[in-house]
Amino acid sequence: VTIIPRGRALGVTLSLPEQDRFSYDRDFMLQQISILFGGRLAEEIFMHQMTTGASNDFERATKLARDMVMRYGMSDALGPMVYGENDQEVFLGRSVTTHKNLSEATMQQVDAEIRRIIDEQYALARQLLEDNRDKVEAMTRALLEWETIDADQINDIMDGRPPRAPRPNGSAPKNDAPPSRPTATVTPAQEV
Repeated sequence: VTIIPRGRALGVTLSLPEQDRFSYDRDFMLQQISILFGGRLAEEIFMHQMTTGASNDFERATKLARDMVMRYGMSDALGPMVYGENDQEVFLGRSVTTHKNLSEATMQQVDAEIRRIIDEQYALARQLLEDNRDKVEAMTRALLEWETIDADQINDIMDGRPPRAPRPNGSAPKNDAPPSRPTATVTPAQEV
């Protein structure tokens, strides 16, 4: 995690996969949606404001929810079926000039299911941030001190310990450092 601006981003959170993934389960995709809401929710909870910084996160979260419903059959309400012939269907801001192969009623059900997934994951992400406020504040202090923190430092904070000092130039951890616990395998949501 870094607060050093990169390109158009004011900061970056990057999770690297521990292994290659060829398919994604429903829980993984829902977790990715929740993760994507973390930045905006942190603004709301800790800064009591909203900025435009999370717009790409919203696009990616909406695409994941849409794909879960329309492409992957991961909706209990709509079942295992593909809705729409391609990614150019009329849902959540898509062009109305695109050929429709679904009824208006079905399109409304699809939109409602996408909205339900988004709303539930937004609420879950909010609850997680509120329940872990002390850890978010500890990460904030570490980022203000070092500008970038790595997985070992994050794991220290999540385990209730002060974060260790950063390793120089990304070097391997020293033998005297306590081992970090394994981190969850998370890949960037846009790769789904």
